[in-house]
Amino acid sequence: MAAQLTATAARQTPGDLIRHWRRQRHLTQQELAIQCRISSRHLSFIETGRSNPTAAMIIKVCEELDVPLRHRNDILMAAGHAPAYSESSLDQPSMSSISQALIQILDGHMPYPAVVVDRQWNMVDANPALDQLIAGCAPELLEPPVNVLRLSLHPKGVAPRIRNLPQWRGHILSRLDHQIRATGDPELEQLREELRQYPGGIDTAPPHSLVVPLRIDTGSGILSFFSTTTVFGTPMDVTVAELAIESFFPADAETAAFLRESI
Repeated sequence: MAAQLTATAARQTPGDLIRHWRRQRHLTQQELAIQCRISSRHLSFIETGRSNPTAAMIIKVCEELDVPLRHRNDILMAAGHAPAYSESSLDQPSMSSISQALIQILDGHMPYPAVVVDRQWNMVDANPALDQLIAGCAPELLEPPVNVLRLSLHPKGVAPRIRNLPQWRGHILSRLDHQIRATGDPELEQLREELRQYPGGIDTAPPHSLVVPLRIDTGSGILSFFSTTTVFGTPMDVTVAELAIESFFPADAETAAFLRESI
């Protein structure tokens, strides 16, 4: 298994880590104990290190706290248990059904753009329609691993062609803030700080449309999109849990017609 203790987790007890995630979710010991159907005293003993939790107890607490699978493994290993969740490469035979599902989703979304990303927004795969969005980006931004948020907001990326850049930046940074609160990922925090340094302003005012649009100048006209995010249900593998499919849909008839004619 590829799962490893993070540098922070390696210095902390399972109780420290559970306390961290409880506070991240803004729960008291009593509230979490009630959700887990254990006594507050038992939970207190776990957090202070007076009691070493069983693997089953850790998984139960993590489920109530919605701890990401990667960090559940950290807590399990800090307590001396084996990781409960595998971390597989998409090219392994055991992941063939997942890989095929991703291909079907990407192909099925044509002629509209779609991209698969990992937990740090690095591109895993994409369909050919994405070329409409990233045309003209600097070659160095397209070198793997391609970070789609950096590609979107970098001044040498898509940003100069985004007609509602302040609004789109506000949307992206807000999503990233939410993801950081949910995962506590320090690498995402570094990415957020980098993106904040890029020019373009930030507009957090509610859009007049139903969703935040992405309006891109193609040189032949402005394409307008909205996006949806798809994740795998009930994943038991770290890699699968951290995959997301960002699918773009035309926000107006002109964009839909342009994309259908460009196949």
